Amino acid sequence: MKYVENVINLSKERNSAEPEFLQTIEEVLQSLKPVMDKHPEYKEYCILERLIEPERQLIFRVPWTDDKGQIHVNRGYRIQFSSAIGPYKGGLRFHPSVNLSIIKFLGFEQIFKNSLTGLSIGGGKGGSDFDPKGRSDSEIMRFCQSFMTELYRHLGDSVDVPAGDIGVGGREIGYLFGQYKRIRNDFEAGVLTGKGLKFGGSLARTEATGYGLVYFVREMLQANNESFKGKTVVISGSGNVAIYACKKAQEYGANVVAMCDSSGYIYDPKGIKIETVQKIKEVERKRISEYVKYHPEAEYVENQRNIWNLKCDIALPCATQNDINLNDAKKLIENGCFAIGEGANMPCTNEAVDYFLENNVLLAPSKAANAGGVATSALEMAQNSMRMPWSFEEVDNKLDAIMVNIFKESSKAAEEYGLSGNYVAGANIAGFKKVADAMLSQGLV
Repeated sequence: MKYVENVINLSKERNSAEPEFLQTIEEVLQSLKPVMDKHPEYKEYCILERLIEPERQLIFRVPWTDDKGQIHVNRGYRIQFSSAIGPYKGGLRFHPSVNLSIIKFLGFEQIFKNSLTGLSIGGGKGGSDFDPKGRSDSEIMRFCQSFMTELYRHLGDSVDVPAGDIGVGGREIGYLFGQYKRIRNDFEAGVLTGKGLKFGGSLARTEATGYGLVYFVREMLQANNESFKGKTVVISGSGNVAIYACKKAQEYGANVVAMCDSSGYIYDPKGIKIETVQKIKEVERKRISEYVKYHPEAEYVENQRNIWNLKCDIALPCATQNDINLNDAKKLIENGCFAIGEGANMPCTNEAVDYFLENNVLLAPSKAANAGGVATSALEMAQNSMRMPWSFEEVDNKLDAIMVNIFKESSKAAEEYGLSGNYVAGANIAGFKKVADAMLSQGLV
């Protein structure tokens, strides 16, 4: 459809130096062509042109002092992309790879992800090119305090509610919240999610993204007469998402044989001992290569990209964007992989996604499959508003129900537009239509 192509070209002209952002724009908009044909009002009111342009882009400097008294200056970002259905909601990422393109791609994806949850949360994202690796708690605290000293003026529990992401866990959220509280003189618990349990956090938040991924993939497998039981699974990453995806997949009877970090991967054909991975990554904060010291029967291989050369039935990329390229996709299919569950944000390149779909591989897209984290963040906001916590079981049951509904909505949307089984397009369409209709109802805002 010419209208969609024109909008994609417009974005390329305006954002030529932002490859990750352009990648997600093209992936989403191409799948919306049948929607544009059926709903000319979206073109009439320039919904796509308005949607690809963030409502607000914030870039700011973050000066901080290390333990030796040396001053450093990093760059901070917050992209407030869409508030059509609720306050901006999305994580903060602290990683040296962070730039405007990555934050915009993540923020754009967040619009549809948040829409799919069925909860009243808009799309946003933020972060910094600060690298927390190797930094002391005091250095991270000073950085977080400086970061929040600028960002606080743009936040609020009905305005913009950040959470964690890569490099931002409970420790960082605590420091950020403490500085926000100090500046505002207000215990506004709902302004940040992923908080500690002692000051407004939610049970099951830590597990939510990984568990939610497996809940969605479980539904996708069941709809195609398959299950996790007895299947060989490979998971990239060894952070929160990967760890709890592994744990839940194992509960469902899967044999998870490999995980990785940026240095390399571990292969344990008898099954990854997830408690060991948790000890290494969450307690000792060491490289995953330490695994073989505890389990010498396992193998450690340098270069984590080679993890996709392993034979598996199901692959769960839970590390970072563009983790699986076209060559990886071909190798996975050659080795018998029939299902992919995207735990990270956009972990498959567009070429890899197309190849999977062309070869009838079941693909659970990140916008839908990893929405469990932000869904549980919204549940944390609800608990903060009531000043009343829920049990782990209550939160987990709500999370499971949300992921089941996301799968149903994605599947239903795909079928409605003649794309049955294409959960990538289905998720994009279902997420988009809710936001687009809200934009139409609110006029030119």
